[in-house]
Amino acid sequence: MDWERLLTRKRYGHDEVESAEQGRSHFHKDHDRIIFSSAFRRLGRKTQVHPMSLNDHIHTRLTHSIEVGSLGRSLGIRAGELIADQLPKGISPDDLGMIVQSACLAHDIGNPPFGHAGEYAIRDWFRQRQEDERFSQLSDDEFLDLKTFEGNAQGLRVVTKIENHLFDGGLRLTYPTLGTLLKYPWTARHGGKKGKFSCYQAELPLVASLAKDLGLPQLEEDRWARHPLNFLMEAADDICYAILDLEDAIELNLLSFDEVKPILLTLCGDLEFDDEIFATQASARRKISALRGRAMENMVDSAVQVFADQLPEIMSGQYQGELLSDGDPMVRDGLAAAKRIAQERVFPDNRKAELEVGAYTILGVLVEAFIEAVWEQHQKQGEDLCYRSEKIIGLMGIHAPSSGESLYQGYMRALDFISGMTDSYASYLARQIGGGIKV
Repeated sequence: MDWERLLTRKRYGHDEVESAEQGRSHFHKDHDRIIFSSAFRRLGRKTQVHPMSLNDHIHTRLTHSIEVGSLGRSLGIRAGELIADQLPKGISPDDLGMIVQSACLAHDIGNPPFGHAGEYAIRDWFRQRQEDERFSQLSDDEFLDLKTFEGNAQGLRVVTKIENHLFDGGLRLTYPTLGTLLKYPWTARHGGKKGKFSCYQAELPLVASLAKDLGLPQLEEDRWARHPLNFLMEAADDICYAILDLEDAIELNLLSFDEVKPILLTLCGDLEFDDEIFATQASARRKISALRGRAMENMVDSAVQVFADQLPEIMSGQYQGELLSDGDPMVRDGLAAAKRIAQERVFPDNRKAELEVGAYTILGVLVEAFIEAVWEQHQKQGEDLCYRSEKIIGLMGIHAPSSGESLYQGYMRALDFISGMTDSYASYLARQIGGGIKV
């Protein structure tokens, strides 16, 4: 890979390179288009880890994305300064910071309501109906997209097809920002045990074209190497997960500050670090803030160093590691400890589990209703629908499929509509569609 192609100014949805504006670079425009999009705004009412929390200090997808973006900007600038002599003319380290920040802001934009529980609910609904006649006309790859519904792949649909210019370029972002957003530039067949991928069959031609223009090496059929800046976006996300999920657990009284403190000291790279505030009666929130900045700084330093050390392998498309796991041993150990305590003490929380089980019911009602309506529309091919299906299709507004579209495209449009809902709207609509029953 070479930076001249990786940092092209070409913009998806435009035939020619747009001119820059005074005070705004090409990549700054990406940032602004994401920030002002409806899909980004709705992240404020979508679950990060803890559904429907009554505590206003708990992270939503929106606050998480903003914080990841802040770290991503620092990582991008730092990495850009290291390779300044390799950057194309007119591209500065600040531009790399803006590209990574923009991708970070959009990295969760395709997640459905109720966080990962929402993903599992949608996947399981389809998996439980594999022999249903409504899916018999789909190819194996098309049905695989449905039963492995992925927020990352949905996010690509949001920014390239759904937001702003509907099926005409979406937000019309630059190629470098789209490339940096593609954490898993491959289809569901390459998702592995975790089922992670960023490309539905519907977007496969788009990703293939994007990879060609950016110069991303093709590793095998329908699978490409990641954009080098994507590793920085991943690191920013992992830093926030490691530290801020612990903060939320303290806010919800699932963990104490004394339990979290050793983990944060490990992430700081200094087990002896002390602060006078630790001996006071200050709140746990105030105490943890004294550690947060130091931990983040150390983790950023470690990630940037690994990026520099592994750059030849990254640029050849062969690097398969993670910047945080391959760097400072204390950062690696701190991350492992943070994940372990989350698995043992945070995720099993009864209230969280109850709400996530409820999310299954809510999304089950919605998916059944919209998939059935799309199926009937496809079967009748322009004939009148039953009253219920007609009204459900009508609820989708401009996102409703046309009778001439393929069944697969119709189902994807239904999932576009459902996954775009906030937690509260999904709960409300499921109650209404379910005839007022409590779901």
